[in-house]
This record gives sequence, structure tokens and C-alpha cells, in this order.
Amino acid sequence: MALNLRVIDLTRPLDEATMLWPGIPPMVVESTETIERDGSFSRRVTLDEHSGTHFDAPSHFRKGAAHVADVPASQLVRPLHVVDFTDQSQDDPNAELTLSDLENHEALHGPIAAGSVVFLRTDWPQLLGSGPLRFPGFGVAAAVSLAERGVVGLGTDTLGIDTGRAVDFPVHRDVTLPRGIWHVENLTNLGAVPSSGAWAVVGVPRMAGASGFPARVLALVPEI
Repeated sequence: MALNLRVIDLTRPLDEATMLWPGIPPMVVESTETIERDGSFSRRVTLDEHSGTHFDAPSHFRKGAAHVADVPASQLVRPLHVVDFTDQSQDDPNAELTLSDLENHEALHGPIAAGSVVFLRTDWPQLLGSGPLRFPGFGVAAAVSLAERGVVGLGTDTLGIDTGRAVDFPVHRDVTLPRGIWHVENLTNLGAVPSSGAWAVVGVPRMAGASGFPARVLALVPEI
């Protein structure tokens, strides 16, 4: 019997106007071939590895750790849990996912098993403005608990899995990347994905020596 799957794109379009981490230069696009002149269309693109919806390899914060090309393909297609954190994030740009939030999620949607990935849905508007950087994210204790459960990846719809005010990046630096747990950041459409039962597919180029790279991230939702 054929398996029916609904495919949900969790990737933001990437262009010269895409919002980036403060200080990262915008993408630069140059035309190298045109249909009128060359009979084919091509461009040269210059961008930071962590532009748009992107993948963080362990080497992003850990010298000698796995680069993008070193992450096994088997870790990029995994069962997915989406933790709805929108109520906590609605009025609090500093909201941190807690152990209690994880327990509430599991009480409703079942246990987060080893080998899974966990995406945090905040629906935060990500407006940088001119003030300090603020957005919700994973708390350290929750991230440690997920690491101990054996998750292989974390994701979020904000600029980073740490909260925006966490300028020392404690989850990146001390919890996930040292354990080989990858990230995807700047996701979208998480509200269209069920809290459990879907699969995540991270289509990231196999870039040798890369600390990260823009990725096409999909959710596969079985339909009965």
C-alpha cells in the first residue's frame, strides 16, 4: 500500500533582503550568464554560511568537530517533534523553553525518543529594530534534557536556538554542538506541522569544511 505524505516547506526564501544575524553582510548576487547573451542563465552568489534558513554543524562552536559534510545523512531524515511555545513567547521576548514545557508536550503528544529532532515553534516576528536583540529560545536545562534523551537535532523559527539575549550562546557552546547535535534556524510554517508523527528532512549541501550552510528543510506528514 502506498504511503501518502504531505510535504510542508519549512524554509524561508533567501535573497539580498533576507534578515541575518547582526553584523553578517547581506548576500551578493552577480549575473554570470543570461539567456539573451549566452543562451543560458546563471549567477554567482556570495553569502555567509549562516544565512537564511540554515544548518549549524557541530564545528560552528567546537574546534575539530564535524563539519557539514561529516554529518551522516541518516541524521538528516529523522522523526520530528514540534513543541508549541507560542503562548509563552507571545508577550515575552526572553521566554526560555523549560523542563516543565517539555513534560507538558510529552504528556499531550508522547515521549521524545532517541534519534528524534525537536523544533521550537515561537511565531516570534523576529523584528530586529534598533534595540538589543531579543527572541525566545531553548533554555539550558531543557536542552540538556533533550541531549540526554539522545535527540540528534534542534530547530527554531527565530534567528538562533539560544534566546536572543544569551550573548554567550550557552546552548550552542556547552550543550548541543559539543555533543554532535546539529541545529536548523530561521524556520517557518511550523504551525502547519503536527506536534508529533511527522518526519524532518534537512537538505543541506555536503560542503566540506563548512560550519553551516543554507538548507531546504521539509516536514513529511503521513496522511491516512
